[in-house]
Amino acid sequence: MSFEKITEAESHHHHLETLSSLQLLQAMNDEDLSVPLAVQKVIPFIEVLVEAIVDKMMSGGRLFYIGAGTSGRLGVLDASECPPTFGVPPELVTGIIAGGAAALTGAVEKAEDDLKQGWLDLRAKNISSLDIVIGITASGTTPYVIGALSTCREMEISTGSICCNTKAPVSRLADFPVEVITGPELVTGSTRLKSGTAQKLILNMISTAVMIRLGRVKGNKMVDMQLTNEKLVLRGIQMVIQATGLSDFEAAKALLIRHGSVRKAIEAFFR
Repeated sequence: MSFEKITEAESHHHHLETLSSLQLLQAMNDEDLSVPLAVQKVIPFIEVLVEAIVDKMMSGGRLFYIGAGTSGRLGVLDASECPPTFGVPPELVTGIIAGGAAALTGAVEKAEDDLKQGWLDLRAKNISSLDIVIGITASGTTPYVIGALSTCREMEISTGSICCNTKAPVSRLADFPVEVITGPELVTGSTRLKSGTAQKLILNMISTAVMIRLGRVKGNKMVDMQLTNEKLVLRGIQMVIQATGLSDFEAAKALLIRHGSVRKAIEAFFR
């Protein structure tokens, strides 16, 4: 099967070093405008993946993101935001990056080239057939991700993938592949740009849609969010006021003293 790395294709922009700051920013913005349109084209594939995740979670399973470099960091970021936003246990959505925690802030030499380590990192989390794994790799060829998904298939663990090339090797290993084609980067091969933006958009869509389908949003409010700072406490009080008509004082008392969560405070009011 033929395979061409569109993510490595020559940039449409040349002599970048001769451009002014304004010209560079305009060129980048022009390229970025194409990303949401590319994502729009693959929504049906994202939908199938979301439904698979919901089914797994409703049966007691977990979601794992696995990737290297920018892709791995985006997975870890999305996973880390689920507990404070939706009040879910931290183990429900887990991001795994080649090279471990050190790779979040710096490059870990050759970590992404290890074909076996991805599965070992998943196995350390006691992964099982109840769970689902999404491999994230802009090129679709990262050995760390390829090896992990290959072993998942052997172990009959459901898999998805997000990449930015057509007919990518990672897609062949995924039960639910998503290929979002963003084209050549402004800086040739720098997939932290459009490819990374597309992956971030899709991860946002996946986790948010899954959590809404699991009942972690009421109306359009984050009723299960963790009250970890003053801004979120004030937001929570306003949610309680809007839902119940309580005064500021009574809403704050219900939220912070009696119940500790927006959902519980609202449900208690209407019982």
